[in-house]
Amino acid sequence: MRRKSWSLLLVVLLLGLAGLAQAAPLVNCQVELDRRVLLAGPTQKTVIKIALGAPLMQRTDERSPVNLALVLDRSGSMSGSKIAKAREAAIEALHRLGANDLFALVAYDHEVKTLVPAQRIKHSEGIEAQIRRIKPGGNTALFGAVSQGAAEVRKHSDSNYVHRVVLLSDGLANVGPSNPADLARLGAALLKEGISVTTVGVGTDFNEDLMTQLAERSDGNHYFVESSQDLPRIFAAELGDVLSVVARKVIIEIECPPGVKPLRIIGREGRIKGQKVEVRMNQIYGGQQKYALVEVEVPVSQPGQQLDLARVDCRYQNALTNIDESSTTVARTRFSQRPEEVRQAASKAVQKAVVENEMAVTRDRALNLYNAGRKHEAARTLREKSDDLKEQNAALGFADLAAEADQLQDEAAEFEAEQLDKTRKKQLRSESFKVRKQQKAY
Repeated sequence: MRRKSWSLLLVVLLLGLAGLAQAAPLVNCQVELDRRVLLAGPTQKTVIKIALGAPLMQRTDERSPVNLALVLDRSGSMSGSKIAKAREAAIEALHRLGANDLFALVAYDHEVKTLVPAQRIKHSEGIEAQIRRIKPGGNTALFGAVSQGAAEVRKHSDSNYVHRVVLLSDGLANVGPSNPADLARLGAALLKEGISVTTVGVGTDFNEDLMTQLAERSDGNHYFVESSQDLPRIFAAELGDVLSVVARKVIIEIECPPGVKPLRIIGREGRIKGQKVEVRMNQIYGGQQKYALVEVEVPVSQPGQQLDLARVDCRYQNALTNIDESSTTVARTRFSQRPEEVRQAASKAVQKAVVENEMAVTRDRALNLYNAGRKHEAARTLREKSDDLKEQNAALGFADLAAEADQLQDEAAEFEAEQLDKTRKKQLRSESFKVRKQQKAY
């Protein structure tokens, strides 16, 4: 009898271990269509939403250590309250870090200096003293400063840290490379190394195109801080994100079968090659959702037919265990000849994401046209997209989403006015960035 009991206990233990070995991946990958049912008939387009989410960490001692470099502008324009609040924000960031984290500090004007090389924080008083001694003066060697901050992070890039550079600037880059395309290339190169750059633009004189492109191409965050009084709060928010990373080196691969053609990625950077789509993210934050929207062309169909639109593979490194994990799912639709069934199968949540991202992409395009001196073309672009989105959503019965698209009509009127001021340009660029990157609002 005792032998049977021990045998039964052994079986239970083995089953338990097997269950642990097959535990669900940390990151939940969900695939949803803008319409679960499509109207049977000719070729048409539909949107696949791939959403990634992970639970919020309950214990801070579970988190992955952080490798952080602060890059602070100390050019002449940072005098007064700006530099004072920047110092306060840097000290706030320092206090949020733990014993296993790394911290580096780079300050720049026309020269770039590493004031605190990458190190664990054993005696924060000495680092605080370095921060308090930062004084403004000189021009803005922004490219060199970001490169130097990345060099400090790179000293430990082969370790299992969350790698982040946080750049603060209030002015135009006027020493060294200063074109937004130059900073975009730098951001893309750093992303390949697993380093993200978050940009914090203070006031109304910084180049918002440069700052957003650097952040976007490296998968960092971007903040427009009109008042320097908000800097400590913004730095606290950014550290909240960095300290909640649960997954790194995220790759979403979407492969469409013959007959289904991937057309574009809405709102995010990515690559389409033949039947395959690839979207990369440097990290996933606990308690937040990130997603990609992929528009595909669906072939001629018959009523009652079912069709696999794509196989979706999600791969990443679990930042809590440093183990590679993955999951696979399939996007599938069916076809009906009843328009009412198609309408009832529309997903308002997916359609809302499509509307918001289409508006953001169009807003960015319009800003580029406006900055090139083509303001009437910019306004026309906004109005045409507004009309398209209103028509699509009215047909699906989403009157509130159609009304939301009316916002582009109001912005078109702004673009046609005498002049968009610098503050408004930065607000529009920042709003679009946050939508396309699903950056948490603070």
